[in-house]
Amino acid sequence: MFIDSLRRFPFKVLQRLRGRWGLGIILIVAFVVILCTMWMNLATYAMDCAIRWGTPLLLATIGEIYAERSGVLNLGIEGMMLGGALAGFAATLWTGSLLVAVVLGAVVGGLMSLIHAFLSITMRANQIVSGLALTIFGTGLTGVLGMRFVGIPLPQGLEPIPVPMLNAIPVIGPLFSNNALVYLSLTLALLLWFILFKTRAGINIRAVGENPAGADALGVNIYRIRYLCVFLGGVLAGTGGAFLPLGILFSWRENITAGLGWVAIALTIFAMWSPSRAIFASYLFGAIYGLAYRLQPYVASNILNMLPYCLTIIILILGTAETTRKKMGAPSALGTPYVREEK
Repeated sequence: MFIDSLRRFPFKVLQRLRGRWGLGIILIVAFVVILCTMWMNLATYAMDCAIRWGTPLLLATIGEIYAERSGVLNLGIEGMMLGGALAGFAATLWTGSLLVAVVLGAVVGGLMSLIHAFLSITMRANQIVSGLALTIFGTGLTGVLGMRFVGIPLPQGLEPIPVPMLNAIPVIGPLFSNNALVYLSLTLALLLWFILFKTRAGINIRAVGENPAGADALGVNIYRIRYLCVFLGGVLAGTGGAFLPLGILFSWRENITAGLGWVAIALTIFAMWSPSRAIFASYLFGAIYGLAYRLQPYVASNILNMLPYCLTIIILILGTAETTRKKMGAPSALGTPYVREEK
């Protein structure tokens, strides 16, 4: 009896909804269901793109945050990411080990950052010129060395490691269905936020970026902290670059970063020099990158492809204004070489 009642329930509902109003309600409910389904699919796709494209941005951004918090502006992120990408791709082809590829990408990025560190910290060269030179150097070097790899697909890439149950959550499920580097980037962002704002080492880093003379008077080694922070930024930029061929594209092409290094510099300002805010900022720009491809049937592709870079230009313009920089909490000694006075 109970089962028969359940079977007849839909027909009873339809009988009561007969007529103009009943049909209208049915159409509205159907429209709402379809709209919600489309929104869920679009939101899930946006989240997936945010994570995939946001991960290399997040790694490069938190590295640049540490460099700038110590007072060193590094415009060579694009070059370091290209170096890490080429090293990671080549290491995967030659060794077949993804771990070796990621480590080699990080090492190459770190070694390239030491060029900028030596010029800007030890030689006290103009940090803008030094960073631009590093980007030009990385772009040219990877363009020449990478010619032999164009068109060669990777035999393997970073495999997803799904978290049971969590990966089935609507919309945010893709966050728990990703590879190890995605989880590592989130962990590093939170860990580096804690170190920067909750530990003595973080206080020293911020002091060096705000008032290096005062920090030096208290016994803080300015040069060592700046070298370590710039090197950390290079390691993370190289790792982010290696993620591109290993976790997204699975191939090599010239200028594979396509300006992501410049976006990372803008995200450093957008995140107000905080690693925790960099998570949201990176994923937001990652979603914009992905949606640009999804919305091409409805909006001109040139306009969509311009969006991330237009936002980058706007943020950089706002970030260069002195009053805006102070309000956003930019390090006071950013871009200024430190000269130790004679005692």
